[in-house]
Amino acid sequence: MAEPAREASPAREASPAREASPAYLSALNAEQRRAAEHRGSPLLILAGAGSGKTRVITTKIAYLVGSLGMSPRSILAVTFTNKAAQEMKERVLAMVPHAEEVMVRTFHSFGAWFLRVNCELVGLGRNFLIYDQDDSIGLLKSALGDEEDRGSLRRTYEEISRVKDLGIPGDAPAEVIAAAGCSPDVYRSYDERLRATGNVDFGDLILLPTKILREHAEVRERTRQRFPVILVDEYQDSNIAQFELLRELYGPSTYLCVVGDDDQSIYRFRGAEVANILSFPKVFPGTEIIRLEQNYRSTQSILDVASAVVAHNAGRLGKKLWTEAPAGEPVTIACLGDQEEEASFCGRLVADGFAGSTAILYRMNAQSRPFEEYFFHLGIPFRLVGTVGFYSREEVRDVVAFLKLLNNPKDEVSFRRIVNKPARGIGAASVNRIVAEWRAGGGSLLDAGVRAAGSLAARARAGLTAFLSLLAELAELVESVPLAELARTVMVRSGLHASYESRDRADDTSKADNLEELVNATLRYGSGREALHQFLLNSALQSAAEQSGTQDDEGGAEAARARVTLITLHNTKGLEFDRVIVTGLEEGVFPHESSSLAADDVEEERRLFYVGITRAREKLILTWCRRRRLFGRWSEMAPSRFLDEVPAQSSRRIGWEPDGESDLEGFAPGTGVFHDEYGPGIVERSWRSEGNLLVQVRFQSGRVARFLPKYTTLERIATGD
Repeated sequence: MAEPAREASPAREASPAREASPAYLSALNAEQRRAAEHRGSPLLILAGAGSGKTRVITTKIAYLVGSLGMSPRSILAVTFTNKAAQEMKERVLAMVPHAEEVMVRTFHSFGAWFLRVNCELVGLGRNFLIYDQDDSIGLLKSALGDEEDRGSLRRTYEEISRVKDLGIPGDAPAEVIAAAGCSPDVYRSYDERLRATGNVDFGDLILLPTKILREHAEVRERTRQRFPVILVDEYQDSNIAQFELLRELYGPSTYLCVVGDDDQSIYRFRGAEVANILSFPKVFPGTEIIRLEQNYRSTQSILDVASAVVAHNAGRLGKKLWTEAPAGEPVTIACLGDQEEEASFCGRLVADGFAGSTAILYRMNAQSRPFEEYFFHLGIPFRLVGTVGFYSREEVRDVVAFLKLLNNPKDEVSFRRIVNKPARGIGAASVNRIVAEWRAGGGSLLDAGVRAAGSLAARARAGLTAFLSLLAELAELVESVPLAELARTVMVRSGLHASYESRDRADDTSKADNLEELVNATLRYGSGREALHQFLLNSALQSAAEQSGTQDDEGGAEAARARVTLITLHNTKGLEFDRVIVTGLEEGVFPHESSSLAADDVEEERRLFYVGITRAREKLILTWCRRRRLFGRWSEMAPSRFLDEVPAQSSRRIGWEPDGESDLEGFAPGTGVFHDEYGPGIVERSWRSEGNLLVQVRFQSGRVARFLPKYTTLERIATGD
């Protein structure tokens, strides 16, 4: 965007420094101080992991107020969470107590404040309310009709939210809305109903202020005069709508400073757009870039690995982390047999007395199950971050409730949980009638359902009949099939698997993966009613421990410090640990299989790996398994491509077999091959497992597949063909 000639920035015109060298500036290194004292042109602070970015941005605010004498009211600082905003404000006030009037808010909080001031310009009253997800889904239900189930409504709501995150208003051309993945008619109908209520949703907190600033020059100029200084933290997490709002707030006299790390942009599934930070110097001409590369967290060996891996991304502005700390131990890359051996390996590591300073990281929540079970049975204290324990998860409890009812047809709690899940039209009143019939007439709840069916409305009666028929079919399988097969049949025939797959697509969750992992958990129990009973007993014990916090709280504060942390890579952002174990580094797991076709997706997965690496202070261990049980079946795995990017001089490998050219029977990585069905491709991985050669091939179509050459005809061809 072309910018008019810049006037002198208020930061440049401020009164002379009131303090010669305040203590808060003296605490900074040279680059941090240069960023804090910078004035004039737009500033992009590329703050590497562990480089003290929060200290810099809060010190910069303190410097503007305490040293340059700027009015606190003239400064707007924006971040992404209420917690971060509160921390920023507290740290600023600790340095400059009279900076109370600095506005430190989240993007959405600022939008709400702005709308309160200018609400009449978009037809809102000052008493407007903000609709949360449940409110918005209720509004959608009224717009689309009662025939829409809640899962469908949730997916539609997510589509609408994505459109708003892209900065697309309801009056945009239909083809623009459709291209963003939402029905124009549905989007506009929802938007009209929302406007009619006089309320807004979270997307409106960004869209409507942007609309006002674009369409009302006097408001735009007044706002720019009010906030001649704007600072944005975690800029790599901004979405397109937030970027558009920032661009409207920015004027010829605005001093704009954003802080972020393009290498830590890992939230695209939430709408974050890494291009915002990559294009910042072009969008805001004259931008100066200051790189904070000195790391205060990790050893040089860990930083060398992090820098080498992320350097393979094309979409980055570039920096290299360094530290004055010692080089430290080489990074360990361990090859293990399967996920059970992986859990055992990690268990042996944390048995050294330093569990409390150790974190085990994984790509998907479902991967926590082997660690939870292994640590639970061995009495190793652990804590789960960002999620509940495996057997306490909604989707797992649903399938277990089916199994409980098959084990005990008088289990009222389990019956109530799953009789109408997924929805079968059996409402609470119908359920209560069935339970009342059971209590009065005895027998099983299934028998009571048969007796009560005639008194129910047609829809409820049909749903109950189908449910009872399903339970009868499943009951016949209890003694005749392995427990794993029974569990899989339950989740598929009940519709739970399809229902949670649908929710995963709408909410970007992994609930269906957890159901698949539940099948894995049942594999060791064999067949028959005794196997079912034993599984239910063990899962109940672990669920009770999860819900009571036994593994977390027993022994008080000292025991709490001894807990190993189990956490997904996405949830580690902002955390750090003395020892980090990144697990599941296999193709299809990490990078995740969903990222195998698009270069942008692989780059985001690599940034996620970078985030995981840079959580480690002293020790970093990376693990992969030769085979992994996926969807109830064993799959031969290839090591993650990211492991090839780890420099040899900074790492050591344990448990690996040599895979030199002579041992790979002509299928070394880079070899051109042709498959009769898939066409030409390139070998990406070659490895041996249990004496068999396996190869992974990326075909020109983008498809990735694995083969055992002794069973599959792969013709070797020249790579130029």
